[in-house]
Amino acid sequence: MKYSIYFTEMQQSRDSFSYKSLFSPTHRYSLLGALAFMGVAYVAEHAANVYAFTYSTRPTSRYVGDLVLDNLQAVDLSFIIIECALLAIVLGTVFVLKRPRYIPFTLKALALFIIIRAFFISLTHVGIYPEHIAPGYGVFDGIYAYLNFQTGLFFSGHTGLPLLMAFIFWEQRRARFVFLFLSLMFAIAVLFAHVHYSIDVFAAPFITYGIFKIARYFFPRDYNLVATAPLVH
Repeated sequence: MKYSIYFTEMQQSRDSFSYKSLFSPTHRYSLLGALAFMGVAYVAEHAANVYAFTYSTRPTSRYVGDLVLDNLQAVDLSFIIIECALLAIVLGTVFVLKRPRYIPFTLKALALFIIIRAFFISLTHVGIYPEHIAPGYGVFDGIYAYLNFQTGLFFSGHTGLPLLMAFIFWEQRRARFVFLFLSLMFAIAVLFAHVHYSIDVFAAPFITYGIFKIARYFFPRDYNLVATAPLVH
């Protein structure tokens, strides 16, 4: 009897939406649109980072006081900020790729996140806080520096990206807790390393939630695939 119940639960949690479904006429154009949107997002982010980096060389770009950082001794947590963050991106990508129904909405939500953050990065320019922990000269440090340039401050992508993933996978309890833990861990790390101002970190959850709601509004068909996913606890 117990085996029968367990087997039934396994059948209910098994997702019938496959890559064949994803590439079907119903969903393939949404997938192509999501990939194109991500391409636009990458261009926008790179342009914003280059602009912010150029602007940071001007004499008017100075650091400002911060109530939290002024009273927090800098700690070298670059391993978490760089290596752990890149590993989380790789594992998160694999996690999503194993769940085809989540791919279109996740790509579009991430692209929207990147574009909105690129817009914010382009608006206001303050100098990097002194005594911040700078990237080293290793391979991973180079990748991180290329993606971030250390000048894209507002708002914190380290905090916001895992939180966005938590919102997307909110009904999947284990995934939700993992992404929430990552968001909190990265938030603490970037504050202790002084690579973000406190406003960058504390504003990130609110902005990220707004981005998630915007994505739900503009991409309802894609989100419906997420909302109808079998629950896996």
